Amino acid sequence: MGIQEEWDLESAMKVLKHPTVDAKLWSAAVEWLILYGPEEIREILLNASGSATHSCFPDLQAKGYAPDGQPCYTVADIAKSMQISESEAREMLQDKEKSQDIHHFIDEKDTMKVQ
Repeated sequence: MGIQEEWDLESAMKVLKHPTVDAKLWSAAVEWLILYGPEEIREILLNASGSATHSCFPDLQAKGYAPDGQPCYTVADIAKSMQISESEAREMLQDKEKSQDIHHFIDEKDTMKVQ
C-alpha cells in the first residue's frame, strides 16, 4: 500500500490538530497533505516548508524551479546541507519516490533557472 492509500483528509487533519501526537506520525500526515491534500492546504504547508527549509538550511539555495513552481535543488547541495554523502541523499530521495510513487528527480533542462 502506498502513502496515498494510507491516509485521507479527515485522518490527516485529525493528526495535525492532536496536541500530543508523535512527531513521526505528524510528519507523515503533513507529507500526505502536501502530496494529496486540497490545494489551499497544500499551499499553506508548502509555504511553511519553504520557510522551515530556509531557516534550518540557510545555505541551501534552489538552482531552479519545477514547472509547478516548486524549488529544485541539486543532490550535492542537499547532501552538503544535511551533512551526509551524496549517495545517502540520493538513496533517501529514491526511497521517497518508491513510497510516494512520485518522481522527485527532475532533469535540469526541465527547470526554470534562477537568475
